[in-house]
Amino acid sequence: MITKKIYTLVVFLITFISFSQEKFTLSGTVTDFGNNESLIGVHIHIPELNIETYTNKYGFYSLTLPPGEYQLKIKHLGYQEVEKAMILKEDVKDNLFLKENNEELKEVVIKEVRYKSNIKSPEMSVNKLSIFSIKKMPVVFGEVDVLKSILLLPGVTNAGEGASGFNVRGGGADQNLILLDEATIFNSSHVFGFFSVFNPDAVKNLKLYKGGIPARYGGRVSSVLDIYQKDGNSKEFHLSGGIGLVSSRIFAEGPIVKNKGSFLVAGRTSYAHLFLKLSEEQKDNAAYFYDLNTKLSYKLNENNSLFLSGYFGRDVFKLNKIFMNTYGNSTLNLRWSHLYSDQLFANLSLIYSDYYYGLDLNFIGFKWDSGIKNYTVKYDFEHYISDKFKLSYGINGIYYDFNPGKISPLSNEFTINPKQLDRKYALSLAPYIDAENKLSKKMTVYYGLRFSQFYRLGTSTINLYENNNAVVFNPDMEIYEKGTPIGTKHYSKNEIIQSYNNFEPRFSISYQLKDNQSIKASYNRMAQYLQLISNTSSPTPLDVWTPSDNYIKPQIADQVALGYFRNFNNGTYSLETEIYYKKVKNRLDYIDGADLIANDAIEQVILNGQMRAYGLEIMFKKNEGKFNGWISYTLSKSEQQTPGRTPEETGINNGEWYNSAYDKLHNLAITSAYTLNGRWSFGANFILQSGQPVSYPNSQYEYLGITVPGYGLRNENRLPAYHHLDISATLSLEKNENRRWKGEWVFSIYNLYNRQNAASINFRQNTDTGYNEAVRTSIFGIVPAISYNFKF
Repeated sequence: MITKKIYTLVVFLITFISFSQEKFTLSGTVTDFGNNESLIGVHIHIPELNIETYTNKYGFYSLTLPPGEYQLKIKHLGYQEVEKAMILKEDVKDNLFLKENNEELKEVVIKEVRYKSNIKSPEMSVNKLSIFSIKKMPVVFGEVDVLKSILLLPGVTNAGEGASGFNVRGGGADQNLILLDEATIFNSSHVFGFFSVFNPDAVKNLKLYKGGIPARYGGRVSSVLDIYQKDGNSKEFHLSGGIGLVSSRIFAEGPIVKNKGSFLVAGRTSYAHLFLKLSEEQKDNAAYFYDLNTKLSYKLNENNSLFLSGYFGRDVFKLNKIFMNTYGNSTLNLRWSHLYSDQLFANLSLIYSDYYYGLDLNFIGFKWDSGIKNYTVKYDFEHYISDKFKLSYGINGIYYDFNPGKISPLSNEFTINPKQLDRKYALSLAPYIDAENKLSKKMTVYYGLRFSQFYRLGTSTINLYENNNAVVFNPDMEIYEKGTPIGTKHYSKNEIIQSYNNFEPRFSISYQLKDNQSIKASYNRMAQYLQLISNTSSPTPLDVWTPSDNYIKPQIADQVALGYFRNFNNGTYSLETEIYYKKVKNRLDYIDGADLIANDAIEQVILNGQMRAYGLEIMFKKNEGKFNGWISYTLSKSEQQTPGRTPEETGINNGEWYNSAYDKLHNLAITSAYTLNGRWSFGANFILQSGQPVSYPNSQYEYLGITVPGYGLRNENRLPAYHHLDISATLSLEKNENRRWKGEWVFSIYNLYNRQNAASINFRQNTDTGYNEAVRTSIFGIVPAISYNFKF
């Protein structure tokens, strides 16, 4: 009923706005002249009317204008600017092509032309990075890394040295929605955080939403990282790749049918484990990954295109003959793009996403499998109603299949009884509508609404507890303990166990103070129905996702932000400042001593709490010149609270607010790139963050001859400050216009001054002195690297 009302409102708005003076529509797509790759975020300006627009994430644009003669100005980073005369007296479809700016860098410098978009647009708390900028950043092992690059942005911190995931505005890594060609990625890292799963050669564009999140996104409460792969070159075949110290990659693209269809294939693998086998003692050890990106694109006609994209990746970790660990993601997306009219653009996507985790324990004789699968259908529309009003609307549905864990014998030699933890199923539906409205030359507003519906489904057997309390409080010992089930209830296939509905409004506004400065404000509400069961601050492959049910409630986040934006010297420099406040209800906490592995009654060890985060973000950028980059600084606080459910209960940390595992008061990042000439370019990064909150033992006692540590309040201590400096130099080989082969050498040093950042602090008794001591565990010291990149 509610869904019907939303769509009725959409039709009413469209009909109402359509009754206006006669106007015509100029629309089309903008692509790269050399390879027909669609271009995202191209700026199209009509100076006579001072009207502008940008291509969407599929390269489409639409402008509705009164009849007349116009001079179009088309600009995009790294491409030659185009001016084109246009006489508009009827609807016109004009597909535009831009040529790369390949002039020598003696006169032409690398620049990011902002076109005042950061001033006029109501979009805030959003960061975009071009793959060109990412490839200039020095990283560990010389491997270009998409995820490591976003750690240089304000409000974004790492989950620990060499750890997977990232934290946004004080939220957990599980609160980030990561999308690759619209498919959900549940584990974004290879080799336990050393590399990301995103092959930079296959990436076209990425966008990080930290707040002011459009209504088309949902399911997470902290951020959305939206990454799109290239479509592939439909004009000619190209081969590129790179050879590094620990990994190599290959990328191929070319036409299936010239100017109509294309393919893309990209593969990576690491081989550092081969060096382990040089030692007799380590010959059975291994730690490596491999992944494959693919995409097929085909233009059926002017109004219809088909895309099939996929990703497959696996990590393998072996320790002698003791155990073997295998995990990874698989995705597949079939997308149909259709142009209903010059003003109405649509996408229908069928998406499959799978995360698998397997563990073979040879010394015990059993294997463990777990994972989560998604089946998604989404239909999205973009309606360019006028030059002042744009609607986006659609609906998406996701069916979830959770495998919490299955134990089975490795072979017939073992007599272990197989055990399958109860599989869990869920369904989510979400219609949404977004509107962007230019109220005046100075004010633009964005508003939207998402209505999310979530159904926890059978087949499943649910424990029943007295007073519905799966966790009980022992007042004598002042501790929480597992509740004892008083019965069970079985739900048949697709029977609804629990359902939730949430309205998720979004709003943002931009007011232009002057041509070069504006203020913005935003509010958004988000609901997250999936929970990551983990007792670490950084996600690990063994962590298990579980749906909301009658014991685990969905997280609900409300976030407000206020910002001031300014350009200097015609956009050569820019300043972005924001303050934000975020509060999340129903954030999970765990009782002391919680056992999370292979727990078929996880509700017995969890408590519902809340979290809050607030802070100030500052980003100052130099956008033009041979020397460019940015400085970002974040001052923030992230806290969690789990009060007692009754006056007798102590809660966690006596019910007081305490530092979350992601709290980092200070976060400073500096990145820079310098182009010396056509052959040499240099890059440098510096990161400084407050240490992660941890809990240290503050006492000890002996029991049966065993020394047992005692701990104080949660997260009242911190690891030492985290910081490192990275540098790189790129040497492009001399150009030969008659030779298609192009190559470059990349020299990099990660952690130049060999800072031993603490991944953890362990406490032990010194066997020689008998005294207790703290031992710092560090993963990386100084790491020099060299790699060779080529393109053919």
